[in-house]
Amino acid sequence: MDTIYIVMPAYNEEENIEEVVRSWYPLLSGKSEKSRLVVADSGSRDRTHEILEKMKIGDYPKLEILETANQFHGPKVIALYKYAIANGADYIFQTDSDGQTDPKEFPAFWKARKKYAGIFGNRTIRGDGKDRAFVEKVVCLLLHLYFGVKLPDANAPFRLMKSQTVAKYIDKMPADYNIPNIMMTTYFAYYKEPIAFKVISFKPRQAGVNSVNIPGIVKIGWKALGDFRDLKRDMR
Repeated sequence: MDTIYIVMPAYNEEENIEEVVRSWYPLLSGKSEKSRLVVADSGSRDRTHEILEKMKIGDYPKLEILETANQFHGPKVIALYKYAIANGADYIFQTDSDGQTDPKEFPAFWKARKKYAGIFGNRTIRGDGKDRAFVEKVVCLLLHLYFGVKLPDANAPFRLMKSQTVAKYIDKMPADYNIPNIMMTTYFAYYKEPIAFKVISFKPRQAGVNSVNIPGIVKIGWKALGDFRDLKRDMR
């Protein structure tokens, strides 16, 4: 049976984390006994970590908490991918801990896993606001200009990837890189890995506050322009 690591970064998600873990954990059923749900929580200043610890020693023995990652979202995602690879995952599924994605849409991805190296969510309708949807369109345009790839959604936190393919590209990015999912999708497309995009729903944040606001996204995006140039040189 295939081993899957469902991985998600968390930061100050005390209002969401319990329900998110409860809703995603059952998807480990029917997979290898080595399968795990791993939450990267470091830096949270609320009860996120406490809630996770209680769940782990209670009814969720396959829940693991990655505490050593950088507190920021991007480095946490990279650390989670490397953790899954190091622990023998066949597949890595990444989502976020804010309750915006729907576990009911996962089985369609899992059913198609043998056909593709990566299956990525495509948020055609977004519940998190027009500003973020616009930013995503700009990102996809820049990726087309820089790397010649056409992506409908580069950054969706709903992606099922073969671990061995992620391992091919993960070290091309610095461990503290801010936007690893964008570049990982780009690598898959640029190097012509077999990929697919499936439409997913994307709800408004269920509770709490986004740790990165629009000004923060713009700042990260401005820095990304320089990063894209450097990463493109390496790809040549």
